[in-house]
Amino acid sequence: MPPKLSVACIGLGVMGAGIASNIVRSGFPTRVHNRSPEKAAALSALGAVSALSAAEAAADADVVVLSLPATRDVEALLFGEAGIAGSLAPGVVVVDTSTIDAVAARGMAERLAASGRHMLDAPVSGGQKGAAEGTLSCMIGGADEALARARPVIEAFAKTIVHVGASGAGQVTKACNQICVAASMAAVAESVALCGAMDVDAYRVREALLGGAARSTVVEKHMQRLLDGDTAPGFRAVLMEKDIGIALDTLRGLRVASPVTAVLDQLMHGLVASGRGDQDWCSLGHLIQERSNRPADSR
Repeated sequence: MPPKLSVACIGLGVMGAGIASNIVRSGFPTRVHNRSPEKAAALSALGAVSALSAAEAAADADVVVLSLPATRDVEALLFGEAGIAGSLAPGVVVVDTSTIDAVAARGMAERLAASGRHMLDAPVSGGQKGAAEGTLSCMIGGADEALARARPVIEAFAKTIVHVGASGAGQVTKACNQICVAASMAAVAESVALCGAMDVDAYRVREALLGGAARSTVVEKHMQRLLDGDTAPGFRAVLMEKDIGIALDTLRGLRVASPVTAVLDQLMHGLVASGRGDQDWCSLGHLIQERSNRPADSR
């Protein structure tokens, strides 16, 4: 049996910590790094080695897994003043699970490829629960050979792996995912407010919707949370605000008509501005109800 790939995990936030823990539990020799070093303690207890810097974590790694907040963070880590790109081992595969701009992701992959390194844009869906349980959906852009090399590591944290196409395709897919689910959530929020305005039981309406063409994960999962008043963060509103902003910037940069995403961008800004940034993003429904002069509980 060939030796296990050595892995570096950089970025141990809500998603990154879950991803890294599953990689460690799968038996990969793993070094971890986070700007807040205390977040590495739990991973060290599982058997990971805590590195003092990103460069130390990534040194000689076969696969480097990133989970960072934004495009600028990924660019700075790889190509900034203290960037690690030049010190990565030849043939290394950088698996970027962050949600970032698709055009920027393609450009970074091209820069790494020019020096014999590889990059997969591999954003994920499934929230904190999916990251913790290793059941994420991973949408991937990049070269076939890079994915083949990194696949055993990705399989440690993702249940569904879809190779969408060349570099940037994974981020395009994630943008599409966020647009679709946010648009569905906005529609659900308005529907619940309508039920309240007409004194119709929204729980029964949800039951009916699940039996017809409106059935979706948002109706099944997030509408239930909205009706129950459950705003504990599975995916924080501030992160959805960021993702929709990335999608809108990409659409506008490519001159793609984006009226729906523009409205979603405003709604997510409003939600965060209302003080709900750290609540689950399904609390968008509560904002819509307030603007409709309806109570949050529309039973």
